[in-house]
Amino acid sequence: MQKDNNMKLLKFGSATFLRDVISAVRIGNPILVEDLEETVDPAIDPLLLKQQYKSEAGLWQIRLGDSTIDFDDNFNLFMTTKFPNPHYIPEICIKVTLINFTVTFDGLEQQLLGDVVVAERPDVEKQRDEIVLTMAADAKTLKDLENNILKLLSEATLEEILDKDDLIIILEDSKKTSGEINERMDQAKVVEVTINETRNLYTPVAIRGSILYFVIADLAGIDPMYQNSLSYVKTLFNKAID
Repeated sequence: MQKDNNMKLLKFGSATFLRDVISAVRIGNPILVEDLEETVDPAIDPLLLKQQYKSEAGLWQIRLGDSTIDFDDNFNLFMTTKFPNPHYIPEICIKVTLINFTVTFDGLEQQLLGDVVVAERPDVEKQRDEIVLTMAADAKTLKDLENNILKLLSEATLEEILDKDDLIIILEDSKKTSGEINERMDQAKVVEVTINETRNLYTPVAIRGSILYFVIADLAGIDPMYQNSLSYVKTLFNKAID
């Protein structure tokens, strides 16, 4: 997403780290700090704490190191770590937004299940996606109807509720629409059960694929020579499907 914005790849400890950060902040290029350990260079604390301010000239500025520089609103800072379960002190956690992209067994199993069903029964997976989208849209419509009814009732007086035909017609139409949506959602749930039963037939393949992934991932802890073994998991899994 940020590749087209001339993202800079940096690492803490490099000789030109702070100079590269200052340059990116000035021109608004995003930065990705790779291979983060459990500490963060305090030189970028003003960025993490969002200490930019408006100067008397009306320009956004920030102080980094010994320099006060212009701050471009397009600047973004990202940091990644290879640690599977890093532990950061509270002082760091309150400065950043932590996102965990760690692969879990159940999550990978569901992803692989979807891939297998797409390969074996694309019609089933397509129907499932359509039902999910339809049910989400219907649920939103129901919520909008409820909010609209509550708004009309809260804004109308008792006399208006009893005397105005427009309000009564709107309420009747909303009731009819709500009934149709509930009926459609009930039918969709029945179809969804049948679809899930079909998808579950391929669960053993997804489980085996997930087991294979984590076994190979753990091999790197036995010997560094297995560090690149994960690149072969997809090929092996595709062969298992065939």
